[in-house]
Amino acid sequence: MNSSELRQSFFDFFADRGHTVVPSASLLPSSPNLLFTNAGMTQFVPILRGENKASNPSVTDTQKCIRAGGKHNDLEDVGFDTYHHTFFEMLGNFSFGDYFKHDAIAYAWEFLTVEMKLDAERLFITVFEEDDEAYDIWTKEIGVPADRVARIGAKDNFWSMGDTGPCGRCSEIFFDHGADVWGGPPGTPEEDGDRYIEIWNLVFMQYDRNEEGVLTPLPKPSVDTGMGLERISAVMQGVHNNYDIDLFKNLISVACRETGIVFGDSAEADVSLRVLADHLRSVAFLLADGVLPSNEGRGFVLRRILRRACRHGRLLGKQEAFIYKLVDALVKEMGGHFVELREMQGNIEQVIRIEEERFIKTLDKGLKLVEQAVSDAGEGGTIPGKTLFTLYDTFGFPTDLTADILKGSNIGLDMEGFESCMEEQRTRERAAWGGSGDASLPKARVEPG
Repeated sequence: MNSSELRQSFFDFFADRGHTVVPSASLLPSSPNLLFTNAGMTQFVPILRGENKASNPSVTDTQKCIRAGGKHNDLEDVGFDTYHHTFFEMLGNFSFGDYFKHDAIAYAWEFLTVEMKLDAERLFITVFEEDDEAYDIWTKEIGVPADRVARIGAKDNFWSMGDTGPCGRCSEIFFDHGADVWGGPPGTPEEDGDRYIEIWNLVFMQYDRNEEGVLTPLPKPSVDTGMGLERISAVMQGVHNNYDIDLFKNLISVACRETGIVFGDSAEADVSLRVLADHLRSVAFLLADGVLPSNEGRGFVLRRILRRACRHGRLLGKQEAFIYKLVDALVKEMGGHFVELREMQGNIEQVIRIEEERFIKTLDKGLKLVEQAVSDAGEGGTIPGKTLFTLYDTFGFPTDLTADILKGSNIGLDMEGFESCMEEQRTRERAAWGGSGDASLPKARVEPG
């Protein structure tokens, strides 16, 4: 079952159970607390709060998500592990007061074990440590053995979209990829391994958290679930690495064609190829939703993702712009469902090429400065904040790109010094601006007569 077929199977399953299939929301949320849409429930916040009425109390969708900034930021892990992405699809089913824990759990179990025919013994469950109701549903009604259900604290099993907003206890479903993959189940010292991977999070939305952290009950207890399409595709395709699923394999294949690199020949090159495939999706979807590269806000995140991809292209030996040539392969993979990619393809390719060419002009000089800074710092040393600022301000190197270049080394970054330089620049800019400028203009002279 390829990714597109799996997405459709999910829709069909929940449509047959009274859910309305709705389109993905934009990556640009209306919430002032979010940089990007990072979860499936983002577009439904007004309904959860009782501000808007749901046209249907039960819906399902696939939500395009970005996690590359703020509270939810997976950027530094991309390419180095098997399952983190800056862009991903979140399959979800939602209930706005229609059903709650019992049906949410029953639907998830039926979809995985009956519809997808997964081995129930390879599924591991977590619940919030104080949620006896969810624990009893899993163990007494569904019949999952108690040794495969773990009670986990609020850090992992109390979900919120951001620092404020709808939130609630959750129950996670993990898939065991087998003893040949290192790692242990949630709650064990080996839980960070790749053997047990979370595939579905069932969030029981009951509260709205304000800026003081106070929890107020929502008008109706609701359900918000999220299952990563990439992760469940890996399970269904018999691989334990998301980058081995059909969608990524096809994107990586095109990247190999453009770079002349053979995937699997080098661990370092494989990381760069995975970064290219992941970052291509983020950049293209952000551009399709109207974000343009800039030096602040969402545009800055877009720019730093693209520049990180450019740097990995250089590691693969590419001296000229080429990432824009990969867009066509992405449109063929995902443009069937996300029509905005097809409609905006020409614009996406043009903006990426311009940004690539602009950064390439300064990339070599910036890399030489990094090399010199590393040499000056020495093993266990620190790169000064002033150097980090020069890399950022003159050569367009975001600090996380510098950190990415130094990944695996024993070199630190003086972030406090960098922030000090940034503040000095802001002060200079404010002084130079001097208000609206009206005070510096001579007053108009009225001639008599």
